Amino acid sequence: MFARQPVSAGVLVGYAADLALADPRRATRGHVHRLIRSGRSLFTAHTNADSACPGVSDALAGALGLTVEGVLEPVTAAADLDKWVIYVPRESAAAVQAAVFEAGAGHIGDYSHCSWSVSGIGQFLPHEGASPAVGSVGTVERVDEDRFEVIAPARIRGAVLAAMRAAHPYEEPAFDIFALLPPPADTGLGRIGTLAEPEPLRAFVFRVCAALPQTSWGVRAAGDPDALVSRVAVCGGAGDSLLSAAAATDAQVYVTADLRHHPADEHRRASNLALIDVAHWASEFPWCEQAAGVLRARFGASLPVRVCTIRTDPWNMGRHGDT
Repeated sequence: MFARQPVSAGVLVGYAADLALADPRRATRGHVHRLIRSGRSLFTAHTNADSACPGVSDALAGALGLTVEGVLEPVTAAADLDKWVIYVPRESAAAVQAAVFEAGAGHIGDYSHCSWSVSGIGQFLPHEGASPAVGSVGTVERVDEDRFEVIAPARIRGAVLAAMRAAHPYEEPAFDIFALLPPPADTGLGRIGTLAEPEPLRAFVFRVCAALPQTSWGVRAAGDPDALVSRVAVCGGAGDSLLSAAAATDAQVYVTADLRHHPADEHRRASNLALIDVAHWASEFPWCEQAAGVLRARFGASLPVRVCTIRTDPWNMGRHGDT
């Protein structure tokens, strides 16, 4: 069952659902525990659903009748990167990690020393001529080891390899190097699309009202009501962080949620791009049916898929008036 916010175990039972796919931010520890006790599962989708293709903004664009032609903020194609997977005895893991970090591995954006580890059991049989750091020739040895993963620029592959070998206690360390592919060009936050026919901003606002679920928040707009709209930027969910990106496009209007007063005011003073602000939940709700359709197309009747129709928008009262 798809929902933009986690629902109770009782709702899953009512929908005869074993798995909920929802936004993780409302999944409290107690909520997760109740799901576990009821034998139900939860898969969380937040920025992974936002950036996917198709994703949250594709669904919003589709609901508004737009033909998507681009990504508002594409995932940046990284430089050539390697992903290292290194197996090391647990007591030596910290030393090996420190060595590869010192060699330049583990940088992601503004963060350093980035890694992931999991524990397991390594096994090997030393033969004649071997000089094992653990165990003895002719005896199968099982060792508590950590699987340590880290990324590094491909250009420093030799330096990372030398550092790892120097710090690793084994004469034949077990490791893998995977060359990472750049992300697809159609992934990232927000979308840019076109209408089949231009229409006044006033009419487009009515289109947004009709396309999305009604909420107490309503639909707010800022711009010339008579200005023609043909190109539209959208971002499902909170989107004021993409105001500058939207203003840099040739779109006439930007549709998103949770626009704050000061960023919106500053934007309107500096740009002719009209703004339409809708409720967060309403902007993301079309994704539920879209994602459900992906699973239905893949699994057919073998996997019943439903969309939760319970309104989980937190606001339940409101009065509105045009100025």
